[in-house]
Amino acid sequence: QDALDAWILRVHRAGIQVNCHANGDVAIAAVLTALERAQQKLPLPDTRPQITHCTLITEELIRRIKALGAVPAPFTTYAYYNSDKFHFYGAQMMQRCMAYRSFIDAGIIAAAGSDFPPGPFAPLMGIQGMVTRTGWNGETWGPEQRVSVAEALQINTLNGAYASHEEHLKGSIAAGKLADYVVLAEDPHGVAPDKIKDIKIVR
Repeated sequence: QDALDAWILRVHRAGIQVNCHANGDVAIAAVLTALERAQQKLPLPDTRPQITHCTLITEELIRRIKALGAVPAPFTTYAYYNSDKFHFYGAQMMQRCMAYRSFIDAGIIAAAGSDFPPGPFAPLMGIQGMVTRTGWNGETWGPEQRVSVAEALQINTLNGAYASHEEHLKGSIAAGKLADYVVLAEDPHGVAPDKIKDIKIVR
């Protein structure tokens, strides 16, 4: 904890946005402790520290993430891609993993994380996994954390821009923003949820 505190304070003091990788609840708690201590020593507004992966959460961790204004970026594609691994964790733990529903319900702005290249990047696969929580093998893990197509799209676009303080420039189609867009052959809202990953990218 002392080493983590020192590094995060150093980055925070330099005015650099902190981004730590943390998967388990103990690791996430350690990151939050370091972030809280850095803010106590040098209060800075709207820092939006990021926690990449932020996989296994508790109600207490959600409260602390919300209080700090931290931005979690859990796995998206893993719900589809790694479903055969989740029996090692079990159904009870998976209720609290990649917890987009819990973050949304708590008013936390969460961004999309892919873990590329250890896992696939494909955003449409990620959106399908977030919406269905069902994997390639037909197994469903943590259905409590499902989100709607609209919520998944926002997480993958506007929330990502928010995470990097670029929501004024990116993340949605609006006058004055960069014209970054994707044209899909089908509307993700209209296809069967288990076919979202198969939508062709036209442009």
